[in-house]
Amino acid sequence: MQEFPAPARPLIERMSKAAADAPHRAVAFQGAPGANSHIAAAEAFPDGLPLPCFGFGDAIDAVREGRADCAIIPIENSQHGRVADMHFLLPESGLVITGEHFLPIRHALMGVGDRAAIRQAMSHPQALGQCRHWLAEQGIGPLTYPDTAGAAARVRELNDPAIAALAPPKAAELYGLTLFETDIADADHNTTRFVVLAREAAGQDHDGPMMTTLMFAVKNVPAALYKALGGFATNGVNLTKLESYQREGSFAASEFYCDIEGKPGDPAVDQALEELAFQTKWLRLLGSYPQARKRG
Repeated sequence: MQEFPAPARPLIERMSKAAADAPHRAVAFQGAPGANSHIAAAEAFPDGLPLPCFGFGDAIDAVREGRADCAIIPIENSQHGRVADMHFLLPESGLVITGEHFLPIRHALMGVGDRAAIRQAMSHPQALGQCRHWLAEQGIGPLTYPDTAGAAARVRELNDPAIAALAPPKAAELYGLTLFETDIADADHNTTRFVVLAREAAGQDHDGPMMTTLMFAVKNVPAALYKALGGFATNGVNLTKLESYQREGSFAASEFYCDIEGKPGDPAVDQALEELAFQTKWLRLLGSYPQARKRG
């Protein structure tokens, strides 16, 4: 808890105690109270008890250790791309993706003193990236911080009129800041997709469309990715996301994160996954879950 700015600690202490008293209702999230992940947790689990965690790894550990029933973690943003570190943390977490949630993102500028005094804005790198054009037009420089609401608490702690925070509007109320601007975004479509992580897979009795997330590494042979993906095409399985990434500085870019429509047990998906397993070094299913938003 000491990693968080002092103004956030009383709130975190109360929320952590409530979660500790009922861990079966606790939903871990990264950031201070008032962060977008806190909002997503409240929307996705109205009866849950949000548990603030300083880092993504801390939120995952809270689930693994039984201090929370699940965690809700941002995986990608429509404007700024994938969230750093998550593609490395997910396969090593031992947790299963059991759901997804989409949150429209609108940042607010908040601080102490007068609006005219602001020279810098503090926030999570994703938020700063999503508002970089607006900030440049206003002549405001970026300052990075591990989360949006934590930045608001830090601005309250610094009490410097020249430093503001970019955070959800609720953070201004929580930390006693003046709300200078709202609805800040460089793009109207600015939306973050979150995934829900739990220790065990949810039941597969959902009647609606399903998603499956998986990761795999291709072999070092010509046309390896083409061969690996061929099973999806021949079996009519829609692939909605494919991203490559590097591990341990290999510069090989041979590992991939993938979302597909459907789930194991569907004949077409089973056949496609069988072909994928044959063409890859390894294949890891991270979870199947109901679609929160129709693709396509």
